[in-house]
Amino acid sequence: MSASLAGCNSGAPAAAAQAGASGVGALVERGALVERGASAVQAAALDAARPVALKVAHETLHDAAHETPREAAHDAVQGGQTRAQVYEAVRRMTALGKQLFFDPSLSGSGKLACASCHSPEHAFSPANALSVQLGGSDMHRTGMRAAPTLKYLQSVPAFAEHYHESDDEGDESVDAGPTGGLTWDGRVDRGSDQARIPLLSSFEMGSSPARVTAAVKAAPYAADFRAAFGEHIFDSDDATFKAVLQALETFEQTPELFYPYSSKYDAYLAGKTQLTKAELHGLELFNDEKKGNCASCHISQRTLDGAPPQFSDFGLIAIGVPRNRALPVNRDPRFHDLGACGPERTDLAGRAEFCGIFRTPTLRNVALKKSFFHNGIYHSLEQVLHFYAERDTNPEKFYPVVKGKVQKFDDLPQRYWANLNTEPPFDRKPGDKPALNDAEIKDVVAFLNTLTDGYKAGN
Repeated sequence: MSASLAGCNSGAPAAAAQAGASGVGALVERGALVERGASAVQAAALDAARPVALKVAHETLHDAAHETPREAAHDAVQGGQTRAQVYEAVRRMTALGKQLFFDPSLSGSGKLACASCHSPEHAFSPANALSVQLGGSDMHRTGMRAAPTLKYLQSVPAFAEHYHESDDEGDESVDAGPTGGLTWDGRVDRGSDQARIPLLSSFEMGSSPARVTAAVKAAPYAADFRAAFGEHIFDSDDATFKAVLQALETFEQTPELFYPYSSKYDAYLAGKTQLTKAELHGLELFNDEKKGNCASCHISQRTLDGAPPQFSDFGLIAIGVPRNRALPVNRDPRFHDLGACGPERTDLAGRAEFCGIFRTPTLRNVALKKSFFHNGIYHSLEQVLHFYAERDTNPEKFYPVVKGKVQKFDDLPQRYWANLNTEPPFDRKPGDKPALNDAEIKDVVAFLNTLTDGYKAGN
């Protein structure tokens, strides 16, 4: 944890962190971005982000003042808050959110901060290669799912059982099926709701509203917290906890930190650099519907309105990832993590069509990750790609073999196998040629490395 904390507060990352603290409002001003040399693609993306930042700022100010939506609307109409006031509120919340993000005192153990599992140097995902992270009151408890990245969540739509893209993004007549939500199972839509989960989870930060309030009251930033949310914010544990969640949500909308669009691939799309022969071949394989077919879920093209690709369609899909027997929860053979239909998500329980599906993560910065899939079973991109290419041609490489018979899809009860994806490369059978060979997998990995933020021409 100390390495993660130090890393975001020293050297080049410190500049980015300070930029975050200077306020979302300033960062999303298009003119300022262009003056600092931001690409047109970045500026366009951040233009789209400004309404979100303003919305959060308005909501936070109104919540802190205990206003009703009607009162808030009246204030907006009457000019109760100037643009400068809204941006100042965003600046304060961003600075507070940053301090909260790196503060381990919010946890039940006093040792686990948000940054402990979401390292800035690893695209706000874990710095280690553990399948799932350690937490709880004794820092030895484990959950069932890998900690995902917090980057590029600003474009994830709210969960919908039947999702239709907008006209400017794609074909709105197409039903994309279950899509959206910020977690592996899509059960929350807001950053503040997402932040609530690890703070209260007994196997993660293991805290409570009362403990969080006590920690913030005793923190060096307590006075700033009162200045941002009102002198009486600490009178109610629930109000304090809600303010903490809103501050974290605002910090996680800092464009230069969480969605900078600064990868080599972004520079390539902007005509500012060229991809190597291996990277270009990897991109071709990535897009080829008869080879990797990765782009069918991890969209690599700009949207129709020119926005940069998110490398995810944010859909929920079942691909039959092998059971990770290293997870303590899987020692019980009767237990299965079924994603959208439970056990963490409860509103879709009993609906078989949602069992075994998990949200498709973005592939931006994927080369910085050390664990992959919802259960963290694989620890390299090569392993992941071999699974995709050979799941159906050589299943014995991934699933247990009992008495000469491969136990395919060993983490998904057979009654839910109808949900499994069978599109290429999952359209083959044993004995067929895998969709990708070793050399092709190497080139796809080379391409995936171009999705890492922080690219500088000549590096």
